[in-house]
Amino acid sequence: MTKEKLYKLIQLQPEIVKKLEVIGSQIDFDKIDHDLNQILDSDSAKQAYDCLELMLKGDTDHLKMLYCQLECACRIYERYVKKNIPETIYIDTMKCFTRFIEECKKKTGRMFFDRGWWTYRQISMNLFRIGALEYQFKKYDGENVIGIHIPSDADLSEESVDRSIEQADCFFKTYYEDYEFFNYTCNSWLLSQSLTPLLPEKSNILSFQQRFRIVKEDLEDKSYLEWLFQVLPDIEYNKLPSVTRLQKKVKEMLLKGGKIGSAYGVMI
Repeated sequence: MTKEKLYKLIQLQPEIVKKLEVIGSQIDFDKIDHDLNQILDSDSAKQAYDCLELMLKGDTDHLKMLYCQLECACRIYERYVKKNIPETIYIDTMKCFTRFIEECKKKTGRMFFDRGWWTYRQISMNLFRIGALEYQFKKYDGENVIGIHIPSDADLSEESVDRSIEQADCFFKTYYEDYEFFNYTCNSWLLSQSLTPLLPEKSNILSFQQRFRIVKEDLEDKSYLEWLFQVLPDIEYNKLPSVTRLQKKVKEMLLKGGKIGSAYGVMI
């Protein structure tokens, strides 16, 4: 997989592509090649990412990190091919880079990359986008599970989620038949029990919540500010946008001293 082809497949923003074309000539790959290869292995990906981050210290808008991770995305493609994983899953998974850059623009008004600490999972084949949702190899109470993540562009209608889970069942049975897991789990603001009373009866979020048994909550988690309001987490609550019905209800709750947080659930 060439970078040029990858950029087209994931519809990377032209503005970012132009910057990456310049940045590529500034990177000494002899110094970082070992770390790039280590990122491709899920067991060593986190440590390799940390080492790479130190070497790229002072990286403007983290675009050197983006370039390096997209290089890894090109390299990992051959492993998809060897496992016969459909190219559509590869493309959908790697589109996370484009999506995250667009989310930065929504929050701040400019394009940059702030998710290198997360996306080493995608480029080490630890996390896959399958239909509406993302699925990650994880542990819960010492047992293998598949963690579900909800991308910002996910269709959470009952039909869409059903279809994604069915596809995921098939995916793991086909391509990771030796990975035995006892259930799907999810850790998200969307499972917050504080959110539940604010949702209408036919809400897609409520329908999604009802798929899980909640085992723990974190009321101090503020990730919902980014996902629901598309703002930075240090914003004052009175400055939160209130365009959608849910935004209005959550903002009102926060201004009264309430908390949303997040919750961890195991699929029923």
